[in-house]
Amino acid sequence: MGNGISRKTNNGSCLHRASENMLKTSLSVMLAFAFMQSLWAAPQRQPDPFEKPNVIVIMADDLGYGDLSCYGADSFKTPHIDRLAAGGIRFTNGYCSASTCTPTRYSLLTGTYAFRKRGTGIAPPNSPAIIHPDTFTLPDVMKKAGYATAVVGKWHLGLGGEDGPDWNGDLKPGPLELGFDSCFLLPTTNDRVPQVYVQNHRVLNLDPKDPLWVGTKKPSEDHPTGLTHRSTLKMDWSHGHNSTIHNGISRIGFYTGGHAARFRDEDLADKWVEKSIEFIEANRDNPFFLFFSSHDIHVPRIPHERFQGATDLGFRADSIIQFDWCVGEIMKTLKKTGLLNNTLVIVCSDNGPVMDDGYKDFALEKLGDHRAAGPFSGGKYSVYEGGTRTPFITYWRGIVKPAVSEELVCTIDLANSLATLTSQKLPEDACLDSFNVLRALLGKANGKGRDHLVQQNNGNNGSYALLQGDWKLHRYDRKIARNVVVEKQLMNRKVPPYMLFNLKDDPTESKNVIAEHPEIAERMQKQLTEIIESGRTR
Repeated sequence: MGNGISRKTNNGSCLHRASENMLKTSLSVMLAFAFMQSLWAAPQRQPDPFEKPNVIVIMADDLGYGDLSCYGADSFKTPHIDRLAAGGIRFTNGYCSASTCTPTRYSLLTGTYAFRKRGTGIAPPNSPAIIHPDTFTLPDVMKKAGYATAVVGKWHLGLGGEDGPDWNGDLKPGPLELGFDSCFLLPTTNDRVPQVYVQNHRVLNLDPKDPLWVGTKKPSEDHPTGLTHRSTLKMDWSHGHNSTIHNGISRIGFYTGGHAARFRDEDLADKWVEKSIEFIEANRDNPFFLFFSSHDIHVPRIPHERFQGATDLGFRADSIIQFDWCVGEIMKTLKKTGLLNNTLVIVCSDNGPVMDDGYKDFALEKLGDHRAAGPFSGGKYSVYEGGTRTPFITYWRGIVKPAVSEELVCTIDLANSLATLTSQKLPEDACLDSFNVLRALLGKANGKGRDHLVQQNNGNNGSYALLQGDWKLHRYDRKIARNVVVEKQLMNRKVPPYMLFNLKDDPTESKNVIAEHPEIAERMQKQLTEIIESGRTR
């Protein structure tokens, strides 16, 4: 009986404890559920400012200062980039170092002015690698800091050794010899042949039974070109772009074969986004550096069908909307992967705008009141402000506070600035013109931009400008200025060897005041000569 009482008592105690446990369990579940709900509803984790952030550099192609609604465009909207500008820093004095694509990309990756090296003008289709593998580069900085590195999109810096690319073999040296772990490329630029993707060291999907040939001369008398088969083109050429036809568009240069590897122009942006998302998702648990090199606004402007007609300004503006979509997709991926708060995003451009750049795509005819260079004169090919002053935005949620900055920053400074961000020391003989403007890029107190900037047009043909404070000196060794007025047909203009402008009083660079300020002109002429001849500024 005692045993029975004891069991009854024990059973009662057990039931009581069970009830308590059930209550506690239910309460725990409810609390856990509530906690999970709070996690889902709450912002992503706040980053440690000293933690290595992911870095994404998004470089547009031929995007002008006035081509985004956050920079004053009112004929169309760019909501995704506008959102970055509203939540980050929108620079009003953000620059690339050159007004054409190849030298700007060279300077971005090497941290060195492109005019210091021969052969850095717009690269032809069969150009060998312009950056020597021994060069210490921006991706080297990131790789040394433990980052996974990738470039996706337009390359246009040459591939292969001294004899140029072996299109049917290994395409090296290339990005993988310059610090990138992986690459998915448009090898040149899309108005130049060939229209194929390069993944790491090989042309993607190339059939060895259909070898790819690229050259400067017509391969056969019956080879279709924009001259011989002009009536078959879906986009007519206006000047120069009249060689091999692909996808109804004639290009610069000739190529045959490689049919299985050829892409459709309309699909380029989708492919860049797809490959970028793959890279981000594959490296979500490791710090990564992504160079997203867009081609959207460069000729031939053939946006995907879903963006055609998105604006009333023709394919050029439609391509800007497509580029904005690309930025939006990358940001959606960062949010989806939980990386939004630990990623520094930089949006910039390789040079300013151009309307008719070889094709009749109605960019001029449908321009209306839109001013692609904003309040500035000049564009692509020009050392006027519109050639190199472009949109420049930095965004890092939780770290960068929304602001508009007047600090002078340039894409050439990313090498030194990101080295500082990742606690890396640059070699003494590397990145010779790159300055540390990290605090300015992040909007920190007393964050200063650079003191001066040398602007160039293309390669080594002697068109330069020196910007310092309100003063800007132009130097023309050949006494020719290009694309001074973007809203007109591309043209050259005769100019004196030197001109001086005060940008504060004359942002359009329309009044040469060199006669009124000879002492300033003389000082800046001497300074520019010293910078060019010295071999470095850092």
